[in-house]
Amino acid sequence: MRILGIDCGAGRTGWGVIESDGRAHRLIAAGAIRTSPRDALGVRLLAIASGIRDVIAVHRPVSAAVEEVFQAVNAQSALKLAHVRGAVFLVLAEASIPAGEYSPLLIKQTVVGHGHAGKQQVQFMMRSLLGPDVPATDADACDALAAALCHAAFTARAVA
Repeated sequence: MRILGIDCGAGRTGWGVIESDGRAHRLIAAGAIRTSPRDALGVRLLAIASGIRDVIAVHRPVSAAVEEVFQAVNAQSALKLAHVRGAVFLVLAEASIPAGEYSPLLIKQTVVGHGHAGKQQVQFMMRSLLGPDVPATDADACDALAAALCHAAFTARAVA
């Protein structure tokens, strides 16, 4: 199954695509969509939506995993993140791609073994599970890949 993982952010939205049968996983591609804080919110949302559409067109995922909102620094940040999530879910719905939502705690618990793992531990596990081509310096892409792996694990359990 080809899974698109997404780590939403107004400045950087990470994405990662994996192929998984629930036990064996393979990295297809990963990256981040960057927007400028100088641009209007609508322009930023359009860039994120267009970027996710492009990823879907190129990699053809059959399902998606989106990291849930964990904690926002302030109300303004929470609102921007909610707008980004709305744009992402709209694009997924347009493409008829079902999406699972997972908390950062559950994602870390699933891929690292404990829910309070740091970014470096997540990045290390992504490279261990998916190989050296994982963009180790891109925390947003690694988080998106972790969400995709979490989705693969829970999808495999549901099927079994």
